[in-house]
Amino acid sequence: MHQQRAWFRTEAANPEMTCKQQSKTSISEVFEAYYERIFNYVSYRTGNRYTAEDITSQVFEKIVAKYHTFQPGRRPLEVWIFTIAKNTLTDHFRASQRHNTCSLEAIEEKDSKQSGPEAAVINKESELSLIQALSVLTDKERQMVALRFGAGLKNVEIAKIMNSSESNVGVILFRSMKKLKKELEREDYNEA
Repeated sequence: MHQQRAWFRTEAANPEMTCKQQSKTSISEVFEAYYERIFNYVSYRTGNRYTAEDITSQVFEKIVAKYHTFQPGRRPLEVWIFTIAKNTLTDHFRASQRHNTCSLEAIEEKDSKQSGPEAAVINKESELSLIQALSVLTDKERQMVALRFGAGLKNVEIAKIMNSSESNVGVILFRSMKKLKKELEREDYNEA
């Protein structure tokens, strides 16, 4: 089991691993290795725990359904998995544009986490500031920021998922962070 888990950490450095070795890796090990990172990425993009849980489940349903089509020589497993996650999120956002809804569970969860009216106001202001700051980014920039900070992927992995060069990803992330910082500082200045 330990040797199989090591495959997840070394796969990018060892793409020549044979199909026989990879077939030993079970879906449950893929789930264990990637669930938290997929959930964090999806949660970062959606901002809602319940939606993130649903979408993460959809991602793993697709992984199970298409696991037999994974071609290790073509790209690393991690890139394949996060490409599925990215595409599932894209489908979700397209569908939500047609059906703009808000779940009662999300409202209840948010209300139950608040310790008092002061905390609710502070949390709401922080959340709105971040959402407003993120709105200055393009969809591609938001996607890359979510993959980097939500999923914890490296630039080289993001480049493969986004069909871009590693240096381009680095430049886009740098500029995105600069935009966010400038926007947050501008908001702080306007509030003072």
